[in-house]
Amino acid sequence: MKQLLLITCSFCLISLISSCTEKKEQVVQEKKSYEWSLVDSLDLEFLGSPMLADISPDGSQLLFFDYISAQILVSDTKGDIIHSFSKEDDTPDSYGYLIERPGFYGNDHLAAYGRLGLFLYNLNGEMTKKIPHPETIGGSGSTISIGKSTETVSIQNKIYVLPKSIRPRNSNPGKQEFYDTYRALELVDIDGEYMIEIIPFEEGSHFLNGKGFIQSDYTPAFEAKDSKLYFVHGGDPQLYVYHLSPKGAKLDTTIQLDIQGFRKPEGKDRAEFQEGHVEIRGGSASIRNIHILGDLLLLDFYSGQDPQKAKEAEAMWEAGDEEGAKALYQQIEENTPKGTLLYDLEDLSYIGSVSPPEKTGSRTYASGGGFAWFQKLPDPDVEEDFLRVYKMKLAEK
Repeated sequence: MKQLLLITCSFCLISLISSCTEKKEQVVQEKKSYEWSLVDSLDLEFLGSPMLADISPDGSQLLFFDYISAQILVSDTKGDIIHSFSKEDDTPDSYGYLIERPGFYGNDHLAAYGRLGLFLYNLNGEMTKKIPHPETIGGSGSTISIGKSTETVSIQNKIYVLPKSIRPRNSNPGKQEFYDTYRALELVDIDGEYMIEIIPFEEGSHFLNGKGFIQSDYTPAFEAKDSKLYFVHGGDPQLYVYHLSPKGAKLDTTIQLDIQGFRKPEGKDRAEFQEGHVEIRGGSASIRNIHILGDLLLLDFYSGQDPQKAKEAEAMWEAGDEEGAKALYQQIEENTPKGTLLYDLEDLSYIGSVSPPEKTGSRTYASGGGFAWFQKLPDPDVEEDFLRVYKMKLAEK
């Protein structure tokens, strides 16, 4: 299917910060202006539909997942594939259907989180650890985004894994019990081979307003470093900062984000939900991912499509007017604010914002080794047998 080059829009924001004990206005640094600067690029020559999932901590290797062959690919920074394997077959070391894209576990292992549990493999594809789910898993959909993969964090000099939680909770999004017991992530102790569920909907969360919400409304975005977890529940523009320990997570700070044009999910009557209901919808507002580059905290956001315009485009498509629908979808995207918010990692003061780089379709991106890594948007009129990846840094104008 043809893909459209999305044009970014400018925006402004004001942020307020509050601690868990008091509220105060956030200190805003002297205004700075940033832009993405190209450092290098690589071409991954592979026939299929590979998507960039993760970058090794030292920045020397890139991890891709190909949806056609279900292959996990590891390349060097020149684009040469140095490892590849697949584990979706019916074998003892298979993770089953992937719930998240695989991610690096250190520089020489990969973590894959599937329906059959959490698996660690070395780069040759040999399983080194299997940790089953603590409960029979519930229904869960899977979103596909560049740079979204199974995450890790170092706590007390030990590496833990942070996959999303998919426990059944004996409930569904149509019941209050679901929101009271919801936990977004699992904190996985690899050596101890156990998981602890963490990160609830905190008091004041948009998702505790009595409405029912679908999975894509609250899909988590997060990044962890030095026992700190920076977390957002998707379409609720609140940044939570937690302190992590082997026993769980403790809330430290909450930042309320006021982003121009950000369309928080409205939710719907809970009576519309039934047992086993799983729904994922594209085009809704969300903080899509969180990154740390040096001393900067980056929040990749998408403000959400105009719902009425989106319905018009959908109706045009269903009526057979594909060209008209594509044109309207492009117009909708051009009018949807999106980009990256920048914060000082030490004091969480707001620094500024940056628009997505050209030729990337305003899509999500990966980070690692001190850089951001973007996939080039494919040429819709040319069948390409390679995937181009841009290595970029933030430069002050």
